[in-house]
Amino acid sequence: MAGKSRQRGMSIITLIFILAVLAAVGAIGLKAFPSVVEYQAVLKAVNRSKDEGTPAGVRQAFDRAAQIDNISSITGKDLVVAKDGDQTVVSFAYEKEFHMFGPAWLTLKYEGQSRRGR
Repeated sequence: MAGKSRQRGMSIITLIFILAVLAAVGAIGLKAFPSVVEYQAVLKAVNRSKDEGTPAGVRQAFDRAAQIDNISSITGKDLVVAKDGDQTVVSFAYEKEFHMFGPAWLTLKYEGQSRRGR
């Protein structure tokens, strides 16, 4: 008598579940990716503008960089400019909200500060 060989692989239900999870992660990623790119542009603009001397100069330099880099989530007046010894430290915090579907929203909170040194 020949025994039955055991079948291997995944069922169609498992495949549908995996595809649904990947689609949900992809949808969230597509909404969040431009915001993460903008956050990187904000960090770059903050680091470039921190050496402008006065807080007003730092804010103006940031606003100029924001126009060039198409930064819309934060403006120069949202920056906190402080002195740490002889160095200027610029910090910021902001939130971005994205409507996903129905009553569901995705909220991303960003914060950062300029690099020390130089």
